Amino acid sequence: QVQLVESGGGLVQAGGSLRLSCAVSGNIFSINAWGWYRQAPEKQRELVARITSAENANYADSVKGRFTISRDNSKKTVYLQMNSLKPEDTGVYYCNLGGNGRYSWGQGTQVTVSS
Repeated sequence: QVQLVESGGGLVQAGGSLRLSCAVSGNIFSINAWGWYRQAPEKQRELVARITSAENANYADSVKGRFTISRDNSKKTVYLQMNSLKPEDTGVYYCNLGGNGRYSWGQGTQVTVSS
């Protein structure tokens, strides 16, 4: 069974940076696209960044130019570098497949950006 373990969140002031990590168990990492999703308070979960197996990346307009998604197949880990953070980036961040289908969601990692 695939497990997703997110880490790296925290409390940061506006303008600051955080780097999130997601460790993926199992042998399915390298062949799949992966995504970072965000769930803000009282809002639906949304995809903010996606990276394909060929390492092509796509971003939501709200984070473009500030967030960078990357992956390390040898470590079965996907990363999200978040710079110039804004209060509206606050939420719980999850990783999961970036294409069709979803594995069971991990616990996520909380990001709180203070103004």
